[in-house]
Order: sequence, then C-alpha cells, then structure tokens
Amino acid sequence: MIKITLPDGSVKEFAKNSTPIDVAQSISEGLARNVISAQFNNTTVESTTQLTEDGSLTLYTWKSDEGKKAFWHSSAHVLAQAILSLYPDAKLTIGPAIENGFYYDVDFGETSISESNFKQIEDTMLEFARQKFDFTLRSVSKADALAYYKERNNEFKVELIENLTDGDITFCDHADFTDLCRGGHIPNTGIIKAVKIMSVAGAYWRGDEKNKQLTRVYGISFPKQKELTQYLALLEEAKKRDHRKLGKELELFTFSQKVGQGLPLWLPKGAALRERLENFLKKAQKKAGYEMVVTPHIGQKELYVTSGHYAKYGEDSFQPIHTPKEDEEFLLKPMNCPHHCEIYNAKPYSYKELPKRFAEFGTVYRYEQSGELHGLTRVRGFTQDDAHIFCMPDQLDQEFKNVIDLSLYVLRSLGLENFTAQVSVRDPENPDKYIGDVENWEKAEQAIINAAKDKGLDYVIETGEAAFYGPKLDFMVRDALGRRWQLGTIQVDYNLPERFDLNYKGSDNQLHRPVMIHRAPFGSMERFIALLLEHSGGNFPLWLTPEQVILLPISEKYENYTKKVLKSLENSEIRALVDDRNEKTGRKIRDAEVSKIPYMIIIGEKEEQDDIVSVRKHGEGDLGTFTLEEFVSLLNKEIESTLVQF
Repeated sequence: MIKITLPDGSVKEFAKNSTPIDVAQSISEGLARNVISAQFNNTTVESTTQLTEDGSLTLYTWKSDEGKKAFWHSSAHVLAQAILSLYPDAKLTIGPAIENGFYYDVDFGETSISESNFKQIEDTMLEFARQKFDFTLRSVSKADALAYYKERNNEFKVELIENLTDGDITFCDHADFTDLCRGGHIPNTGIIKAVKIMSVAGAYWRGDEKNKQLTRVYGISFPKQKELTQYLALLEEAKKRDHRKLGKELELFTFSQKVGQGLPLWLPKGAALRERLENFLKKAQKKAGYEMVVTPHIGQKELYVTSGHYAKYGEDSFQPIHTPKEDEEFLLKPMNCPHHCEIYNAKPYSYKELPKRFAEFGTVYRYEQSGELHGLTRVRGFTQDDAHIFCMPDQLDQEFKNVIDLSLYVLRSLGLENFTAQVSVRDPENPDKYIGDVENWEKAEQAIINAAKDKGLDYVIETGEAAFYGPKLDFMVRDALGRRWQLGTIQVDYNLPERFDLNYKGSDNQLHRPVMIHRAPFGSMERFIALLLEHSGGNFPLWLTPEQVILLPISEKYENYTKKVLKSLENSEIRALVDDRNEKTGRKIRDAEVSKIPYMIIIGEKEEQDDIVSVRKHGEGDLGTFTLEEFVSLLNKEIESTLVQF
C-alpha cells in the first residue's frame, strides 16, 4: 500500500500502482469523470500514471489553470497529427500550451497555409478527436529517439534531442502519431469537443532571427462547443475594447514612425489622464511617508554594471552612448533602482532615520524587438511608478505589508478587484539566473510568503519567476473579459544594498546593511492605462475621466447661460467643455456618446428661464432636470463612492 496526501491535508491509502483516476474515484464518480491531469510530488503526471510511492497528489479539472494547460498541450498534439495528415512533408518543431490555447511551429517547406486552410485543419482535428485515442507516455533511449527523427529528416527534433540527457527522454503516442514530449496530457482525444484555428504567423526557430523562419499555427480548443462560442464572442468584444482603437478614438495617445517604434506620444487628454493617476498615487504615497525624487534618463554604464542590470539586460537595452571623452559610455536608463541606491548613498543614515522611502515616476527604456511591440502594453519607453524602501531587517515585515495595503488601495479604487497574488521565487535548478547568496534568498522568499499569509491574500507560488536580484509578489489581475494581466509588483532585495555598499549606523554604533523593497503598484503607466481602457471599454471612473461633462446648447441664443453654467462647474472643480458646433442636438448627443463623456447637459429656453440643467448620462439616457447645486452634488457623490479611503 502507498499513502497519498491530498491538498486538504488528508491522507488515504491505496494499492501500489493506483492512478490519479483511482484516487479521484475514491472521492466521487463526478470528480473521476472530470479529472484530466494531475501533479504528484510537484511533478506533472498523466491521470493514468501508476503511483508507486508515498506522496502528495493534486487533481486537475478543466476549471483549473493546470487542467487547461494539459488540455491545450494535448490539443497541440492533435493539431500536429492533423497537419502531418494533410501535409505529409511538413516538419514539426515545438507545440506548447499558452495562456489561451496553444500553437505549433511547423516547417511547411515550399507550402504556405492561410485562413482558407483553417477549416480543413479543424475538421481533421475533430475527426481524430472523436476516435478517442488514448495518450500514452513512454521512455525512449537517446539513440532510438535520434534515429526516429533522423529517419524522418527532422533536423529540428534532432537538435532538441541532442541537448537532452539520455534516460530523461519520453515520447507521447496517440493513434499512429508520435511526438517528443515531457508529458502532461488529458486521458484521451475524445474530451476535445470544439477547436478553432485562430491565426498563423512567422516565427524563427528557437526565437533566433538567424535561424530558419517557421509557420506558427495558433489554435484553441474546449470540452464543449458552447464554451468556444462564448470565447469567440469575448474576442469580438475585445476588438471593440482594444486600447489602440480606443486610444485613437478618445484622443489619448498616438505613435509616430518619425519619433520611433514603441515610443508613445501622449496627447493633451491622455497627458491629463496620466497626471490624474500620478496625483492620485502621490497623495496616497505622501500619507504613507514617501518622499519624491527625480533621476536622469541616462546613467554611466558602470552604474548598471554595478547593479547587475547590464549583465542581465544589456542585450535588451539600447546600445551605449559614447561621449567625446575616451572610454566614457552612458546608457538610457533601463531601471530606476540603481539611481535610487545612489540617492540613498548621498548621506549617512542612522537606524533612527529608517525606513527611507524614495518614490519617482521614472521613465525607463528597453530595446524590445520590433515584432514584440504592441500598443501601450509592450513599448520601448515607459514610466514606472517606482519606489524603493530602505529599511532595517526587523522593519521588513511591516513595510512589506504597508506596500500590500497601498497596492490594494490602487486596485480597488479603479475597480480591479478580481486578482490573484503570485509569489515569484527563484528556480534552484538555475542558480546562474540570480545574484546573491542562498541564505538571503531564503529569508526574502519567506518574508513575502509570511506577509501574503498575514494579509489574507489568495496567493500562488511560481518557481523561476523571481527577478534576478530578489523574489517578488505580483498582482495578477483579471479584466472584465477574464484576461489576466500582471500589474503591481513588490520585491524584496538583499543584493543591491550589498552591491552598492549601502549601510546605516545601528543602535550598537556599528554599520549594518539595509534591506531594499522595490514596488510599483501601477507597474508602468502605459501598461496600466492600456488595461484600464480595455477593462472599462473607455468608460473611466468619473474622478479619472478626461472630460466629465459636456454642455450642449440647442442654439447660440443660449450662449450666455451656457457660459454661466460652465463657469459654475469649473468653480466646483468639475471638468466640463462646450459643444457649440452648428449641429443638431441629436448629432451632438451621439458624438458625446461615442466620446464616452459621462454626463451631458442640454441647455435650451426652459433651462435658462428656470435656472436649471437637463441631464443625460452616458449609456443610460435622460436623468431629468437639476439645479446646478444638485447636479454638482450628484457628481461628487459618484466620485466619493468610487474612491476607496486610504
């Protein structure tokens, strides 16, 4: 018998060689029908894998992220099977699951595929799926694996196998199809009920533009046709909410080829929106004891060599700027933290003066590949709402929790309450990815986990997702369409204080090393505004929207009363403008709706005579008439209801 520990801590005994499905059946028949993959002792296994020792088991269904990963990874195998069936000369490379669906990179040789081929591929996939082929994982020697793919002239798989260790190589079979694979599959193809080929794109082998260009076939699949229909409807809604489309319609930002790719230009309305977001956070930061600092957009290369950023990100940075002085090199700032370390170093501190909290809306630059640029979400120049806290080790826990409180305040004030906290820790198998000693890493990771527990956060631990200098807590936010965005981040860092020789004088009159917390509740202004646009569809909270009220006089006869109303609103700090175009009122209302201005005031003879305003609300229609005092009160109450107290 073997002992199996379940996620709730309960322990059950099973016969040796029992499978995850057997464990599920012992709980309920319904669970057994829905289990599609599992994890045993932190290793992904099949639902039919025989368990031969004691261990911890987690069962996954379609509703879990890991279940979807197995479902879509298995679907990638069926896609590959369909491609080889239709294009026998094609060469398969890799086909992973991604956040929404899967892809397979294929060398089609002289053949090219397009949207006109999608239905044939989908029909072939469903034909194979209906036959309920079992997925079976088997071990293969390195020699046999190489021989299998050399016989098929697949140099891509051969290259992958040559970099693997003999004894760790597995093939996955279903029907007469075989693929190199590590595992993590659903029981059989019959679970796949609906598929859609989404698009094709070019992709270099292993992401290197010096290598051969392949065709990347993107797809998605579901266990029910209804779910595919719903997903496609969400995609249509996402097109309407695309921040690039809304940013243009609402006149927030633009791009210019002459300025350069990935370098957004903020138009007046967008600049005002950014300023309000900055002021919102500055006000909260001031209450929390932060001090604003300003640092330059460039720094000497040696600064980033000291911090470690040059070694880790040098290839992704803009090339060094060479000055007339021999051997003098500067870099466009890729990170704010080295500059803040030098601000801390500008004077000595005693333990009585800590913590020091330096905040800056600092613009940084990364040379992203042109093919990876995407609106405001992937740019080459962006502004971080950065801050760095320098504290004593015994202050770390409370300071970290304070930053969690600030981050939650930001998310809740903007209606972003559907999130998961992700504790990103180092990968012990890849120590070269990180700087600093293991002891400090362990202290930093435990500090984050303890704070997340104490604050009652719903969190998951992700191995290998830490920054190179320290672990972090990331807020993974789901928007109105259910898509996941990584936003605010909080990081614990023992390493940069070491590299920059930061210290403070303790109560024992000796020098000690501070701990550093990096934090950015917005993450970057650009990405955050993109998320807000797509989450809200451009309907920002009233306190944030560029224009809160538009005045629509039905004729120029009411110009004076319109000016009086405008001035009264402005005196009450309400952002208003006048549409005095020579257009019909109906046209003005439609244009105001398209511009997503929250409130419209219609001004005519009755309004002027009675000293009132007729009000329409965006998306709702007529609200009736109000005195100006009543209308201002209405707006102020709406603003107060959406701004959480900090």
